[in-house]
Amino acid sequence: MNKEKKILGDDRRQKILFWLKTEAAPLTGSELAKRTNVSRQVIVQDISLLKAKKEPILATSQGYVYLHPPGPVEKIERIIVSHHTPEQTIEELYLLVDHGVTVKDVIIEHPVYGDLTASVMVRNRKEVDDFIKKIEKTNASYLSQLTDGTHLHTLEADSEEQMEAAIKSLKEANLLME
Repeated sequence: MNKEKKILGDDRRQKILFWLKTEAAPLTGSELAKRTNVSRQVIVQDISLLKAKKEPILATSQGYVYLHPPGPVEKIERIIVSHHTPEQTIEELYLLVDHGVTVKDVIIEHPVYGDLTASVMVRNRKEVDDFIKKIEKTNASYLSQLTDGTHLHTLEADSEEQMEAAIKSLKEANLLME
């Protein structure tokens, strides 16, 4: 934090909402902290308060995003079952985003906790690269490693043709379970 004046309480949360609603790219907690001259932990608390007020904010690996209600064009959504090694994750994600498909999440069935879902939210190669780098930098495991490679993804596309082409490419690469 620098010597500039902190943006306090409700004013800060209103600015955060404005930025999340108007900017196309996800905003990290660090970026929001810098803009408001508070700590990242304060931003995490602000986001929690906003979520408690039913603001549709999603924490992704790239930062926070505001989930706008769908516009007049409805997206095609499908859940697929994949199976592959951790090393094949980048191939899987590239195949999907190269067809214009957004990978919204990853879901596994844990023997104790039941279904576990984590946000992925990648829609292009740069976001895939950033996601993979974050996994590597933090030395985190992929959720699919808990299930020997079997996992689900919720996919979103603008058209049925995009979705079908993406799924076909996963089949051809032997990354899809049928």
